[in-house]
Amino acid sequence: MQKKDALKRAAFSFVLLMGIVSLFSDMTHEGAASIMGAYLSLGGASAAAIGFVSGLGECIGYSLRLVTGYITDKTKHYWAMTVAGYVVDCIAIPALALVPKGGWIWACALIVIQRMGKAVKKPAKDTLLSFAASQTGTGKSFAIQEFLDQIGAFLGPVLLFVVMLLKQREDLYNAYTICFAILGIPAVVTIVLLLVAMRHFPEPEKFEPPAKASAPAFRMNRSFIFYIVAISLFGAGFLDFSIITMHTVKTGLVSENALSLLYAGAMAVDAFAALFFGWLFDKKGIRVLMLSTLVAMPFGIFIFMFTSRWALYLGVALWGIGMGAQESILKAAVTEIVPKQNRSSGFGIFQTAFGVCWFLGSWLMGALYDVSPAWMVAFSVIMQIIAIPFFWLSDRTHGFQTK
Repeated sequence: MQKKDALKRAAFSFVLLMGIVSLFSDMTHEGAASIMGAYLSLGGASAAAIGFVSGLGECIGYSLRLVTGYITDKTKHYWAMTVAGYVVDCIAIPALALVPKGGWIWACALIVIQRMGKAVKKPAKDTLLSFAASQTGTGKSFAIQEFLDQIGAFLGPVLLFVVMLLKQREDLYNAYTICFAILGIPAVVTIVLLLVAMRHFPEPEKFEPPAKASAPAFRMNRSFIFYIVAISLFGAGFLDFSIITMHTVKTGLVSENALSLLYAGAMAVDAFAALFFGWLFDKKGIRVLMLSTLVAMPFGIFIFMFTSRWALYLGVALWGIGMGAQESILKAAVTEIVPKQNRSSGFGIFQTAFGVCWFLGSWLMGALYDVSPAWMVAFSVIMQIIAIPFFWLSDRTHGFQTK
């Protein structure tokens, strides 16, 4: 009994430590995301181009996970893949400070490189976390991870908001450059903490009981297929925040200096939504995704169809709820479906399908925005509505229940 309790405490410590790693990592790239749309627009990129690049980055970042997940499953080099991915992910953001004015294409290349780094680390990192989650609760573990992750996603934009306030007299492009350079600090902290975690927990796979390793080989069963269809539709209709930041600046609802604060608010909602839905997932299973999708669905209506700040704030809050569910319980569901020995591949399949559809959806919605924001909002809402019955079908065919 004491040994079991000690194992649970160690697993929980690992979840917390990796959550802190994610906190500083998200300070870096989510801080950058809070100004990215306005930054690219200032450099001359159109809404369609911003939507294309945002979606392309997600597409490459997610589709590569099919390959990196397979490699991780075959080699079992979980830590090597995680560390390599984090290094690329974290270096690409401060490198944006070196991009000259008007060089938005170079900035786009760095955005894609950053997403490639994320593709290398994600299946391996999520698999490491899933091992510890077998001791501490799947929904709760991914929710804690996401909560700390989003605290970083909140602090990063707030940090840049302060920087922008201090640099109000600077040329706007130079102010953005300084912001990217400052984000190099949490990037370095991320790598240091990750190496500490690797040293203290060299074999996290030992957290999960060996009995699970003898589970039947993973197959594309009906439940998983329905699940992939659902998350693909959800991803296609879930708007990238860069389009939101561009719209708010164009309409004058939020100034360039306050963009980071707006994104920070979304990340704060995301963090607490992840905790709530993670707890609910352990109680109710995948049907929780039906609820979170339904709640978040009208975010585009409030942001793009109304001209008041209160409607904007409500829409951003609903967007944060959708992100909180996406980043926590979507992964928790994969952990429930896929056995230990194939889990990196399972995460790769899930993340590839989601990313490709996010790319196509972001690209299309960026183009629709240039025609009419109403068309873009209609597409977003319809895709999310269609996703709900597929979540229900996945739940019915698998029978997600707390074990």
